[in-house]
Amino acid sequence: MTAQPTPPLRRRQKPAPLAPEKLRHQGDLTALQRAMESLIRQPLTPTNRMRRRTTDGRRTAALAAAIAKPNDRLTSFARIEIYNRSYWFRVLDSLHEDCPGLRAVLGDRKFLRLAQEFLLKRPSHYWTLRDLPERLADFIRAEPRWTKPHTALCHDLARFEWAQVEVYDTAARPLFTLDDLRAANPARLRLGLQPYLQLLELSYPVDEFILALRRGENLLRHDTSSVPGAPPAGGKCPVPRPRPQRCCVAIHRHGGKIYFKRLDPAAYRILRALRAGRPLATALAAGLPRGRRSAGWPEKIQDWFKTWMELGWCCRRDSRSEKT
Repeated sequence: MTAQPTPPLRRRQKPAPLAPEKLRHQGDLTALQRAMESLIRQPLTPTNRMRRRTTDGRRTAALAAAIAKPNDRLTSFARIEIYNRSYWFRVLDSLHEDCPGLRAVLGDRKFLRLAQEFLLKRPSHYWTLRDLPERLADFIRAEPRWTKPHTALCHDLARFEWAQVEVYDTAARPLFTLDDLRAANPARLRLGLQPYLQLLELSYPVDEFILALRRGENLLRHDTSSVPGAPPAGGKCPVPRPRPQRCCVAIHRHGGKIYFKRLDPAAYRILRALRAGRPLATALAAGLPRGRRSAGWPEKIQDWFKTWMELGWCCRRDSRSEKT
């Protein structure tokens, strides 16, 4: 990802914590860590350098001097600036990689502005970059000005792209088998769904959009791979933004790869009911449309469950881990 200028500050934030003069106990070490963290998370200048003053108006050099000593090559300010720049380049690059659909819709400049505002207002508190985009969809909904006029589409894309992160490395549970079925009371049978399985009801067909982006990137990579001096693969692909279309999608993994599968609305409702812990009979009743339950539905349901079992979606239920 190419570094881009950050926007100028328009607001003051709470004062940065001060570093203690000496480290006398664990509390002083914690205070020092918080002071350094505060400086590291200060937004960069439009030229991607550390700011001379913090967001609350204090001199950054004085705060840096209380944290790091200068050496024969770098001032205290310059030493802290290395971490300040590294932090922003790393977290922005992580979001850049995790959100190709959002980037395609917004364009790189507008996406960068969204990412910066998101990280300023909802900074990461995770130890891993894996969870960085978890709250991005909520931020887009809460502050639509960063994505307008495509906020609804961007909200769907943020949910969809975060779901892929969860599918990729969330644990799997033991599969539900015929032996489990034989000992069960059909009226009280409760099926579990794999924790990694993600079920989304969307306002836009973002699954098709993401697949089209991937196809475009593959074509671009093929066309430029043997051309000396060609731009790197993964550039913006000319894929039209999708139009509104309500759809239900399952995101799952099979054989170590992530797949998207469209769901009939009734199938989606059944799966959601199963995930909520409802007995199989209740889930079927909640999922099927009223007044049409006899017109070919038994065959449809049989086909759905056959597919779900083959894909490994059904597992032994653990009420502690089921999501509602």
